Amino acid sequence: MKQKLRLSGRLQLYMQGTLLLGVLLAVLDVWIYTINVKAGLVLSGFVLFYLILDLLIVNFSKSILMNELISFATQYGQIQKKLLRDFEVATALLDENGRVIWTNREFEAVIGKPKGFSKEVRTIFPALTSDRFPREDDELTEISFSADEREYTAKLRRIPLAQMAENSDIFEADGKYEGCLIALYLFDETALKLALRENDNQSLCVGLLYIDNYEEALESIEEVRRSLLTALIERKLNKYFASYDGIVKKMEKDKFFVILRKQSLKQLKENRFDVLEDVKTVNIGNDMAVTLSIGIGSDGLSYAQNYEFARTSIDLALGRGGDQAVIKTPEGVNYYGGKSLTVEKNTRVKARVKALALEEIITAKDKVMVMGHQDADVDAFGAAVGIYRIAKSLGRSVYIVIDQINANTRPWVDAFDNLDPDELTVIDNAQAMDMADGNTVLVVVDVNKPSRTQCPELLKVCRSVVVLDHHRQGEEVIENATLSYVEPYASSACEMVAEVLQYIGDGVKVRSVEADCLYAGIVVDTSNFINKAGVRTFEAAAFLRRSGADVTRVRKMFREDADDYRARADAVGQARIYRGEYAISICNGERTSAPTVLGAQAANELLNITGIKASFVLTDYNEKIYISARSIDEVNVQIIMEKLGGGGHMNVAGAQLSDISLDDAIKKLKSTLDEMSDNKEI
Repeated sequence: MKQKLRLSGRLQLYMQGTLLLGVLLAVLDVWIYTINVKAGLVLSGFVLFYLILDLLIVNFSKSILMNELISFATQYGQIQKKLLRDFEVATALLDENGRVIWTNREFEAVIGKPKGFSKEVRTIFPALTSDRFPREDDELTEISFSADEREYTAKLRRIPLAQMAENSDIFEADGKYEGCLIALYLFDETALKLALRENDNQSLCVGLLYIDNYEEALESIEEVRRSLLTALIERKLNKYFASYDGIVKKMEKDKFFVILRKQSLKQLKENRFDVLEDVKTVNIGNDMAVTLSIGIGSDGLSYAQNYEFARTSIDLALGRGGDQAVIKTPEGVNYYGGKSLTVEKNTRVKARVKALALEEIITAKDKVMVMGHQDADVDAFGAAVGIYRIAKSLGRSVYIVIDQINANTRPWVDAFDNLDPDELTVIDNAQAMDMADGNTVLVVVDVNKPSRTQCPELLKVCRSVVVLDHHRQGEEVIENATLSYVEPYASSACEMVAEVLQYIGDGVKVRSVEADCLYAGIVVDTSNFINKAGVRTFEAAAFLRRSGADVTRVRKMFREDADDYRARADAVGQARIYRGEYAISICNGERTSAPTVLGAQAANELLNITGIKASFVLTDYNEKIYISARSIDEVNVQIIMEKLGGGGHMNVAGAQLSDISLDDAIKKLKSTLDEMSDNKEI
């Protein structure tokens, strides 16, 4: 539609000013008539002459004025255009689809294209797609991206065409304008980001390094050669970290303080902390290889915070069994190593100290509650029974928290009921929340992740919390625990509780049914004393046998029906070998009482196949996919399950997957095995 240009704004007011003056004179003329008629006639003639002359001048000069204004606007526009063309910030105008309409010289120099480039901007910068453009008028969007080894930040602003017409102070246009333009400002931040990265790479990281089995390694060689072993270890550590421009300072006989740059830490991560394996090669006749635990703090706001991160990291490394490196940053925790078996400690000093501390905590309160993990197994229930006996011997009221008694624990609960229905008090989560108060001690057994406990809300109610567990710690831990006794080298929670029982007061009298529960927990977690069964495991079992545990009675409790047996055999029979060393199978336990237990048993049996390093059995149960992972010694299944959100031990671990099908869970497991194998993490 043809548009008509006319004056507007202040210029229009200026052009109409003389006409307004004529109107004012006419009003004055009326007032003069009231004073003197002759004077009024004279003034009327003057006003008439003025108005005629004004109209003639306006009509005659309007075309000249318009031409002058157009000429000025053209010159002004040329100046603006030149300024934009020479603007030092790379600038371009795009249409709504991202096609380039106009560019200045700086933008043309950046993209290496001449004036008149009219293709879509995403052909040069793939990150600048139309779906990332601002959607609201005058909205500013920032996009950072890399192209041709350069780093850019693009700022895009949406400018509606109607607004451009309305912003004119000289002309107004008839008609409607639709659509918009996208103003693109491109900033090359390569040098800035390079400087920031270089500065970040030079920042210092703090580390703590502990020798896991210092005393045990020294005891395995002759006394005259012990100083030589220590010197060789220190020399290897100093030489290793010096090659990464780091500093190692010995604090104690088996503890070191490490300082290194973040750039060096990146190299250590790329090499996956090969010092963990390198230090094991130090051998001058020692029967036991030396292992290290390393904790590093990085990216903290201060050196003090990095040191706190390092302390947390070393605690995690030791809590997970040692022989690994842990890096903690504000974003999270990363683990490296952890491929070897944990070293069993021969001394029971720690167990005695923890037992005395537990006794003091329980005697200071009137009520004790014990809970394990969700879907409690025999180990969790047996450990709870052991704590129950300790609290009873100290004269305290005790309650075991189990929300739903499953098929695994039902026979053992019934065994107590058959003896004395009022002896063992089992309550659900709701009852526990009602009964808990500030004078209650909560003892958590066989789990150290708050989200996996039987009743996570109970942790917030009870002020005194005690944790006894044999699983390796992860990022998620029970915070502010009054007493934490986590020993990854232990075979089971029942083994730990059996040791603690021996140091409470003058000795606790354990009834035979209670000894059966504790013994059964050890049998389950060690697969009949095959997995992780050490000297202290057999000592704990011997103590329970002396307390009245009956092997035959326990074995009868583990008997299963024909459907369970067939389901486990079917899971073993349909196993498939992946990558030549991993057995993967599915346990179909629809008609069984405890499908997840059958899956774990099938995973244990699959390890009997020659050449199998690890086994994985998946069970679809309660709208979740349960994965039971087992290995003997060559593969750490714990770190595999941690990738899938689970955890456990080096050779006994598991995970739960939600909102996923069985086929997709198998694909996810296989992709995890592929990734970790390719990266040499397992």
